[in-house]
Amino acid sequence: MNPFFKFISFILVSAFFYSGNAWSLDKDQLMSSFFSVVMIRGYNDAGGLAYGSGVVVGDNQVITNCHVLRKTKQPWVSQGEETYSATSVKVDHWHDLCLVTTFGMATKPALIGKSTDLKKGQGVIAIGHSSGAPVALTSAGVVKSTYDLDQGKVILSTAQFRMGASGSGLFDTAGRLVGINTFKTSGKNSFYYALPIEWLNALKNKPIETTFPVVGKALWEEEENKKPLFLQIAIPTIKEDWKKLLNISLEWTKKENNNAEAWFELGLANEHLNDLSAAETAYRRSVLLDDQNTDALLRLGFIAKSKDDKKEIKVIQEKISKINPELLEDYYKLVGCSVTCE
Repeated sequence: MNPFFKFISFILVSAFFYSGNAWSLDKDQLMSSFFSVVMIRGYNDAGGLAYGSGVVVGDNQVITNCHVLRKTKQPWVSQGEETYSATSVKVDHWHDLCLVTTFGMATKPALIGKSTDLKKGQGVIAIGHSSGAPVALTSAGVVKSTYDLDQGKVILSTAQFRMGASGSGLFDTAGRLVGINTFKTSGKNSFYYALPIEWLNALKNKPIETTFPVVGKALWEEEENKKPLFLQIAIPTIKEDWKKLLNISLEWTKKENNNAEAWFELGLANEHLNDLSAAETAYRRSVLLDDQNTDALLRLGFIAKSKDDKKEIKVIQEKISKINPELLEDYYKLVGCSVTCE
């Protein structure tokens, strides 16, 4: 890697690490993770430059989104001023993950983590080439939810990314690769989704292909009513279409009766439709299935406030303090306590 490029990257990453973030960061490992992120480029039929991101996950092996490879017949991997031709690819169209093989690339692979270990509110960092920036950009966020799918968990987080960062890495604060940033909803209140790194295991067993571009529809590109239910809730939530969210959540809880996220969404829809009794029932079911579900606990605290149930407010405060003390300030504001709820 060009020394000047590496120096500039070091300055940018260091600025992020020392920007007052309260998380416990493994700075050395995150620095290594930063340098595992690469660009994938190629010229399209019109002569324009198509681009995206990828993450080095093995010797001359780069994982990216398949949709990054749809518009070019001769993609290449680049990092700084260095470029490497893509010689072959393994393809999982539906999961939108492709494993590109190149040669001569000495980049150290990312440390692999687990999406299944993530918890709500946990810090995560997106690292990718948003807007085609030559140096990877970092964006801090937290895990909003995770959704079980095919031996992994699709990750919804607040770590932002833009066009050009498709195929980039989502890392935990220990620098472990937990997901591949893939798609987001439109608008300013976007939902940002990353696909679970566990899907890499099955991807490695796919046949080798040598023909580009890659074609095929991904799960998130299906018609709205054919998408997984956890994706169908996004647009109604953003548009505050609570009746639509109610219908989807009812279907979701019927199909996946033991899914804590489904019950939370049902509670949220009922709460906004002013049926607090039904909302409370759904939130309690969510907490019963996942006692770490702080979103449901926060809403139960709000409902307890509406009933002036000080005992319940205190009980929920103690539960939240054990799960994630950083949420207590938000909880106090929600239920109207000054410093603590007595």
